Amino acid sequence: MRALETLPPGHPSSPYLADGSRRPPPPSLRDLELPGEKPAPDRPPPPETRHHYWTQVTQFMRTWADHLHKWPKDKQPTASVDRSQDPPGSWRSDSNVPLSPENHARTKDAINGLRRTEPRVTGDLQNVVQESPFGPELVGLEFRNKGEGRLKEKVAESLQRRPDAEPEESVRSINDGIRYTIRLSEDNYASGYRDISKRLEASGYVMFYGRNSWSDPEYRGMNTRWMTSEGQRFEVQFHTPESYHAKQEVTHEAYERIRNPLTSDYERSELKAFQREVTSWIPTPEGAQDIPDRRKERF
Repeated sequence: MRALETLPPGHPSSPYLADGSRRPPPPSLRDLELPGEKPAPDRPPPPETRHHYWTQVTQFMRTWADHLHKWPKDKQPTASVDRSQDPPGSWRSDSNVPLSPENHARTKDAINGLRRTEPRVTGDLQNVVQESPFGPELVGLEFRNKGEGRLKEKVAESLQRRPDAEPEESVRSINDGIRYTIRLSEDNYASGYRDISKRLEASGYVMFYGRNSWSDPEYRGMNTRWMTSEGQRFEVQFHTPESYHAKQEVTHEAYERIRNPLTSDYERSELKAFQREVTSWIPTPEGAQDIPDRRKERF
């Protein structure tokens, strides 16, 4: 190297250019790699080409637009409802299920109690999410309260099945009158689910039901049901970005049509096929299928 230093500037082997400045270092072998060549061992490999949900979203929306063209919203079947003979103070759902004036008044009071419970549960869950080291997000918080009309309909259906039941009991037994969604990355999903569940239990809440739907052909996610110390139930769903987007932005209306008993079998079969197609593209987080179901018979 010292011998090279003695060569005159500008010499091909001299470390100095003709103007006296030092030559830049030669390029490394890595810089000389051609496109498509295998990367150096210390460079992370490119992501695998795999079943990728986000590449298909545009096609999902086209498929749904075709479905709406075939079965327009304004042509969807609805129940025939006549409220003209209902007594004052009563209530009747759009699915034609009634509440008597007394039961309607008691149901409204019970729903007000549910609304008073929600802020405490929401605050505790927000704290749990903030404290978790797995980066969870509490999403869709604006939908945490089920609409009053749907709550009344659930109570009316419950009293129709069990005329001796109390409206207050029926409201407390609604699993998703208060509902939340937690979104976790694919890498942190299983660990995040366990961490958040433990933190909620440490806060005094009891999980009495957990359903793992990561093998379901029409829906992916984890649905859990919890109970406050006063006996009020609420729901917490756990999703990845893909499963949440599919549920919220792509298949929600299909789900609502499927649960409508007046939807034709022909349309329902196409709706289910649409849900299966969307769901087939949702990647399953590692360890998600190992999360056990949970059911408490007594609580």
